[in-house]
Amino acid sequence: QVQLLESGGGLVQPGGSLRLSCVISGSIYRIKVMGWYRQAPGNQRELVATITNGRIPNYAASVIGRFFVSGDNVRDTVNLQMNNLKPEDTAVYFCNAELQSNSLSQFRDYWGQGIQVTVSS
Repeated sequence: QVQLLESGGGLVQPGGSLRLSCVISGSIYRIKVMGWYRQAPGNQRELVATITNGRIPNYAASVIGRFFVSGDNVRDTVNLQMNNLKPEDTAVYFCNAELQSNSLSQFRDYWGQGIQVTVSS
């Protein structure tokens, strides 16, 4: 069994910063990619930022230069530093990991429960 636990969300004023953290635990053999997605009310879930096991990041165009993703392959954690937050960043943020739970299993996606980020004055 694999669990993803997010922390660090909350309410922040426009222009402020937040740092999201996600701890991945349980039966983990190898992580290929981990990162963050978000879903605003009435919208589909969208990619925010991911990072591969080789530490190659990928960002949504809307967050480039403001958000920074980092991963720790030893502690199995992924963080998202969010700066210069805008009201349109308001959403539920989900941690995601594509991993193998053992050497014989396929890679599959695992998701956290989600954490609210609200940007408002």
